[in-house]
Amino acid sequence: MENTLNLIKLCVGCDSPAELEAWQQQRWQGEAPVHVTRMWPKREAELLEGGSIYWVFKGAVLARQRLTELREIRGEDGILRCGLVLDPALVHVTATPRRPFQGWRYLAGADAPADLPLGRGAEPTLPASIANALAEMGLR
Repeated sequence: MENTLNLIKLCVGCDSPAELEAWQQQRWQGEAPVHVTRMWPKREAELLEGGSIYWVFKGAVLARQRLTELREIRGEDGILRCGLVLDPALVHVTATPRRPFQGWRYLAGADAPADLPLGRGAEPTLPASIANALAEMGLR
């Protein structure tokens, strides 16, 4: 996964991976979730070779979803946007501090947080302040 290109994005409106997962299930009802963004990634081919979108919750990267497709979405205003089509499975990752930023950014596979072992994703999500403190100490 070191050569994989990913995206990283703040998760606005959800405070935890569990909340994002519940919202996506309610919103998309069994269909693949789509996150609409204004800008189209210029490195589309690289992203679709196994890339994911890493979600930042309250200052920490906590989860990712594999990107499966980029789709043109025309808004009600007539403007074309990029629909990031995601695998519905949310993969929990090692909590990694991340400062706020706007939009999305590319994230090299070598810089991406490691996936948590299966079963650890079922653990309750720590409050962001604790997850950040543990991540800064290298303990999560």
